[in-house]
Amino acid sequence: MSADTLPGTEDIWRWLSEVPDPEIPVITITELGIIRDVALDGDTVEVTVTPTYSGCPATSMINLQIEEKLREKGVENIRLKRQLSPAWTTDWIGAEAREKLRAYGIAPPVDGTAAQGDMVAGRIARMTGENLTVNCPHCGSANTARVSQFGSTPCKAAYQCRDCLEPFDYFKCI
Repeated sequence: MSADTLPGTEDIWRWLSEVPDPEIPVITITELGIIRDVALDGDTVEVTVTPTYSGCPATSMINLQIEEKLREKGVENIRLKRQLSPAWTTDWIGAEAREKLRAYGIAPPVDGTAAQGDMVAGRIARMTGENLTVNCPHCGSANTARVSQFGSTPCKAAYQCRDCLEPFDYFKCI
């Protein structure tokens, strides 16, 4: 594909919005907010990705899925850029994606808990879930307890509802 036959950035964004997150397939990588930019540089499509955290084990799979999707659409020259600053925040997950998480059985991030660069003690409290009310995605109860800081993936914590007794993951703020 030459520079004059490349698709527009709107097309590329639309294609990327079809790529599911490999760890949470109910939302896409664009809904998760990790695609920061799409640009055209001559005959190359450049996609900037900010992982949910620098050690995210799904990053390689996400990059592979991006390349596969773009190649499927005829894009030959692809450059993936990793952008760590500003760091990803759960604030980048939109309302629709949060509802998809809830319907899937994962409690979405609690509003106001995303890291904002404030005092270290506050960030530690958010990360560990201290004094955090997480509603059950199954029954909506706020009567829940954290079972473990680590859930099915590093970006989730394990919780249990004390009312319906169902276990669930909470998409925690990293």
